[in-house]
Amino acid sequence: MNHLFSTDKDFAVKMDQNDPLAAFRDHFYIPARTLYMDGNSLGLLSKEAEYSIKRLLNEWRDLGIKGWLKGKQPWFYFAEKMGEMASGLVGAHPEELIMTGATTINIHSLVSTFYWPEGKRTRILADSLNFPTDIYALKGQIRMKNMDPSEELILVDSADGYTLNEDDIVAKMTEEVAVTLLPSVLYRSGQLLDMEYLTREAHKRGIIIGFDCSHSAGVVPHRLSEWGVDFAVFCSYKYLNGGPGSSAFLYLNRRHFDKQPVLTGWFGNKKETQFDMSLDFDHAPNAGGWQISSPGILGSSPVEGSLQLINEAGIEAIRSKSMTLTDYLVYLLEEQLSGKPYSFKVVSPAEASRRSGHIAITREKDAFKINEALKSKGVVPDFRPPALIRIAPSPLYNTYQEVWQVAQYLKEIIDDREFEKFSDERDAVS
Repeated sequence: MNHLFSTDKDFAVKMDQNDPLAAFRDHFYIPARTLYMDGNSLGLLSKEAEYSIKRLLNEWRDLGIKGWLKGKQPWFYFAEKMGEMASGLVGAHPEELIMTGATTINIHSLVSTFYWPEGKRTRILADSLNFPTDIYALKGQIRMKNMDPSEELILVDSADGYTLNEDDIVAKMTEEVAVTLLPSVLYRSGQLLDMEYLTREAHKRGIIIGFDCSHSAGVVPHRLSEWGVDFAVFCSYKYLNGGPGSSAFLYLNRRHFDKQPVLTGWFGNKKETQFDMSLDFDHAPNAGGWQISSPGILGSSPVEGSLQLINEAGIEAIRSKSMTLTDYLVYLLEEQLSGKPYSFKVVSPAEASRRSGHIAITREKDAFKINEALKSKGVVPDFRPPALIRIAPSPLYNTYQEVWQVAQYLKEIIDDREFEKFSDERDAVS
């Protein structure tokens, strides 16, 4: 850590006073009496996102079908405009990024484009710590080719159950692998993989490589085009604060624009001829060609306002504060809560440059009960079985004082044995 931290609250107060992003907190609706630390699962609503929702509703009311071409951001080109607005956050050329569908659908769309088993190259490489939906999609893609996922899906294992070694991944990039799909960030521990290195090594071996950037987009800057990443997907409801179930993003490197989409639909047709209603699909020569259905304009509308705010703050400034916030949290946990009787262990990488925006902590006993006790105090963390508490201070609306307070609450919960009041029964959404 590069910061000289202190466990005194006065230190947190001074950090907030000198925070160049402090004013952005006032742009968000923060639930009353809440320390919201769950932006890695669902970001909060901003006033800008609220405004863009209302504007779209008003356009529907006032323009009806004319909104497709007469809206402030014409609905017909809305997905392309959102791709352009988000392109700088992930280092994409504007035409390489489109807001469309949902993350899992976009995985299917892109993997089906690239996965054509031939000769020795019949396998897909992924990892055992990936978010389940990615693995479900990959198994489905293998079955579509009348092959057996138990043989053709290769998963890189973790030595500690929380992190991956990039060299172990590269070692699995054999001549039998056709496509690799990995997370940019491991959703459990927050480990940020070296995407540039992995892309370079995959290409040396003739392997197509893509990333699910859902746990990094909006909090970690990427350079997808510069690194040569073949494809990527990410949702918009975490650090992009686009709202529950808001549309996802699909990235396709422009050297692949001549590929033929397999999961095709009319919104992937060239804009100029889309309403010719030809039965011959003529896909747009950009990422937009991988759209399938008409965009959900109302459901996507908050993304516009949110991207305006994120771009105003700047992704580099967001990343800088995120690293300091998480470094500070790790410091407090190690200084105050690592020894007995607290016994909390940070399982996220120690170096801020090797992790995304959340910190994962575990405890040998009572982790879920402690998570519930935190919630009873107004903290909103999240829990991942069997024993992970994830805490994600968002750079745009969380403060250093809130991080300090979370650490003090954890101390109180153990000191006063408050966790004993709670059961081990989890809700459907934890």
